Amino acid sequence: MPLEDIIARINAEEVRTGRSEGSTHLIAVSKVQPNDRVEAVLKQGHRVFGENKVQEAASKWPDFRSRFDGIELHLLGPLQTNKTKQAMELFDVIHSLDRIKLARKLATLATELGRCPDLFIQVNTGKEDQKAGVHPEEADAFIAECRDLSLPVIGLMCIPPAEEEPSLHFALLAKIAKRNGLEGLSMGMSGDFERAVAQGATHVRVGSAIFGERDYG
Repeated sequence: MPLEDIIARINAEEVRTGRSEGSTHLIAVSKVQPNDRVEAVLKQGHRVFGENKVQEAASKWPDFRSRFDGIELHLLGPLQTNKTKQAMELFDVIHSLDRIKLARKLATLATELGRCPDLFIQVNTGKEDQKAGVHPEEADAFIAECRDLSLPVIGLMCIPPAEEEPSLHFALLAKIAKRNGLEGLSMGMSGDFERAVAQGATHVRVGSAIFGERDYG
């Protein structure tokens, strides 16, 4: 589906639900996508992209940044503590802050580097064993801990269980964010981004609908 069609669908849902048109940021998820597909989207003028792995991002985005101005890069996948410094140097936003050990590492490096990417705390709204993220009932305390470390937490992120209605999880994430005074909501992917927009998403993460199916080879 062409990029402009995705943007039009997002804008239509914003209007339908009484939100300001353009208030939802579209993150084009470029993980495991061939560079020519990514470059084609860059040439269309899009500048906000998401990657799941630090190593993959490091292999392609320095070159793209040397050729295209204004790129904003988001880390969407789990972050290993030993990759934290590299991630902070590569990414503008990290969506997967999920444990206190990582929070402390980010805070220490932020002091050393003099900067820190904006951060989303990942909430495991479905309490799935195979997924990262703090459980909903632990979120308030974890947000407070991160704030005590002076981390720039701007919002919350979730990945709903595949077999459940995503809108219920989006609504739960929005509720947790609101009571903690957080405006950012990173939620919604190719199959459900319109439902996420309806629940107040500020960032939707769309990959295959923009680039086509991934070839994991």
